[in-house]
Amino acid sequence: MSYYNYFYKSSSKVRVFISFDYDHDIDLKNLLVGQAKNEDSPFEITDMSVKEELTGDWKEKVRQRIKRVDQVIIICGEHTDSASDVAAELKITQEEGKPYFLLWGRSDKNCVKPKTAKDNDKIYKWTWDNLKRLLNGER
Repeated sequence: MSYYNYFYKSSSKVRVFISFDYDHDIDLKNLLVGQAKNEDSPFEITDMSVKEELTGDWKEKVRQRIKRVDQVIIICGEHTDSASDVAAELKITQEEGKPYFLLWGRSDKNCVKPKTAKDNDKIYKWTWDNLKRLLNGER
């Protein structure tokens, strides 16, 4: 395999922004980051939620990060409906027209959507096969 083909192939991964409830679901973020490192992973995480005050140009900074990715993954946990940062990130994602999907973060718990989710937004079961399909646009 030539250097060009190797570089082209490795740079063809889907660039992803992860949105998650920093106060309750950082462990889930870490799991997704780990999956991105798998050899056969179809995605790379280029940015994610950060714990910042919702002041100044915070939303504009997030908007610029979301503009640079191909898709946004929203990790849903038990308290996602009260996470204002996740709601803001999803709203920006929708305004920018970026594809996104919601992942059911805790298989043994009742996970909820962010407040800005649409009624028809489904929360998908988090499996490796599902993740690959969702990143491929199968929704």
